[in-house]
Amino acid sequence: MKETVNVLLIGDIVGQSGIRALFVGLKDLARRTDADLVIVNGENAAAGFGLTPEIAVSFFSMGVDVITSGNHIWQKREIYETLESNPRVLRPANYPQGTPGSGHVVLEKSGVKFAVINLQGREDMTPINDPFRSASDIVKKLRSENAIVIIDFHAESTEEKEALALHLDGEVAAIVGTHTHVQTADERILPKGTGYITDIGMTGPEPSVIGVKTEIAVRRSLTQMPIKMETSEEPAGIHGVLFTIDIASRKTTGVRRIAEKSVI
Repeated sequence: MKETVNVLLIGDIVGQSGIRALFVGLKDLARRTDADLVIVNGENAAAGFGLTPEIAVSFFSMGVDVITSGNHIWQKREIYETLESNPRVLRPANYPQGTPGSGHVVLEKSGVKFAVINLQGREDMTPINDPFRSASDIVKKLRSENAIVIIDFHAESTEEKEALALHLDGEVAAIVGTHTHVQTADERILPKGTGYITDIGMTGPEPSVIGVKTEIAVRRSLTQMPIKMETSEEPAGIHGVLFTIDIASRKTTGVRRIAEKSVI
């Protein structure tokens, strides 16, 4: 029996360019990294804002196991039914009670039980329920599952991301940040064995300004006018992180950033 598993997390998929990059590059990347579980953040896949049922189905057909999201998941109302019917499409767990869908899922892959939790930050974002207490409550409920727990924390603030990671150090296998679309270089294993990186970056068009057409982003900054943002169609790269996790202890033993430039 295997002693370790590899969990591959792919950063925010942005528009058609990001979808194409995933279609072309994911299968080979998963093979090269010997990934046992593949998680992608899909909240920007539908032209930069939201996720549709059709795109979700295409992700699963590419080999994705779980789709996480964030504040833009509500942009396409047609995804609401999918959030209710497919437990592997997540919205942040700390939205108020009555919100469509679920914020965590338990599944088995390669003979190993995994739990994936999706959370959203509050600093410089919508002031929803406390992600710290929500995370602690879910982790406590999951203890009887004896699962390897992975968290996607969709948040703006580096401080908030690091604080949550240290708050849960030793309680979960790994925590990644998403949302900023810029991959950070601080991947590490925390003192009690939790793998961490502040942001895994985006799978989307390069060059661009976090996925938006450069000329539009520059004009918005120069004029301070509410010019409509449009997703760039430049060639895309794949960004993410790979965690190697000990099955017995459910602690991270290795972490490596993924940066596949201009896949297509």
